[in-house]
Amino acid sequence: MDLTTLTYVHTGLSLIALGAGFPVAMGLLRTGATKFWTVAFLATTVLTSITGFLFPFSRFGDSHWVGLISLIVLAAAILAQYLFRYRGAWRWIYAVMALLAFYFNVFVLVAQLFKKVPALRAAAPTLQEPPFLIAQLVLLAIFAWLIWKAVRAFKPAM
Repeated sequence: MDLTTLTYVHTGLSLIALGAGFPVAMGLLRTGATKFWTVAFLATTVLTSITGFLFPFSRFGDSHWVGLISLIVLAAAILAQYLFRYRGAWRWIYAVMALLAFYFNVFVLVAQLFKKVPALRAAAPTLQEPPFLIAQLVLLAIFAWLIWKAVRAFKPAM
């Protein structure tokens, strides 16, 4: 697969994963997302992480660490849902891991926006400047709250 095609596939999977993440997150605050959204989210997020490793690289960078951690988190979420069927602690493990996977997707989205949108790039060209760090801190706070709420509220349909 050439680099242009890989970029389109990876980006398309990322966008689908992001879109599917919202109904999954909202479902965790209630009785659970539909099977369609859950499968779409988990599958496209796994594929997004995997395709990220197909890009050429000379060193194992930050993006690789995010992808690797995301795959570990996704493995736990998939086990919690499909193998352990939310029994016992696996209920909250699923909620935490699914939302962590979604957080990683949104984290990378924000980083990509700061890299690609000229006004944001000017504000944080190295992604070490306060505008980027503040944006990521706000995102982290939102997801910490969301995870806390989901752990308390998620009651899977039996």
